[in-house]
Amino acid sequence: MDIPLPAYRYRGLLVAGVVIAAWVGALVYSLTLDLSAAHWVLIPLFMLLNTFLYTGLFITAHDAMHGTVAPKHQALNRAIGRTVTLLYALFSFDMLLKKHREHHRHPAGEGDPDFHDGEHGGFLRWYVHFFFTYVTWKQILGMAIVYNVLLHLAGVANLNLILFWALPAILSTSQLFYFGTYLPHREPPGGYEEPHRARSNDYGVALSFLTCYHFGYHYEHHAWPYVPWWNLPAARRENREPKTE
Repeated sequence: MDIPLPAYRYRGLLVAGVVIAAWVGALVYSLTLDLSAAHWVLIPLFMLLNTFLYTGLFITAHDAMHGTVAPKHQALNRAIGRTVTLLYALFSFDMLLKKHREHHRHPAGEGDPDFHDGEHGGFLRWYVHFFFTYVTWKQILGMAIVYNVLLHLAGVANLNLILFWALPAILSTSQLFYFGTYLPHREPPGGYEEPHRARSNDYGVALSFLTCYHFGYHYEHHAWPYVPWWNLPAARRENREPKTE
């Protein structure tokens, strides 16, 4: 079964632009928010919103790894991928791309950098393995430098940085891991189904978007990796519809 991309070839650019602009806008607003005068509800609201938008940055980078942000302009596609991985946490796009290709070649098995003892390893052990597979000391040093530049040169309040910049970035890694790696790739009681070794959740479209930008429709992603995140619900519907001869 082949699931085609939409004919509108610039939609990926538009979607990526909206995600990036929303992330920038929410981050700038929350970092400049006067917490002493702000209504208390704004604090958890922007923590959650920034976490969600950080996740969107990474999902955008992921689509760039599959060439679907700008399908007809791969140099631009890679440039956007490199930009959003740097914005997310100073990641190397090329390193992520290499590891992600290995993940698709060997899903939930030996050679998969995202996988860690899916049958016996609990969430925490697997998450720690996942986290330190991708985060390096150079990134941590770089993020510390950025933090101090924002604090001492840009004049951003320390508490704002912690609540709206540092914590959302960390929380988004757990969101990405839980909905995009742990739930889809942990070994089911009856064993894996080959070749994708991936399952999809049964969430509706709205909840699927809120949890992880439809990345929980993970079987469909592995079956048709050229389908961008915003078209995974269509792939899911197509995959679940009964077929007639």
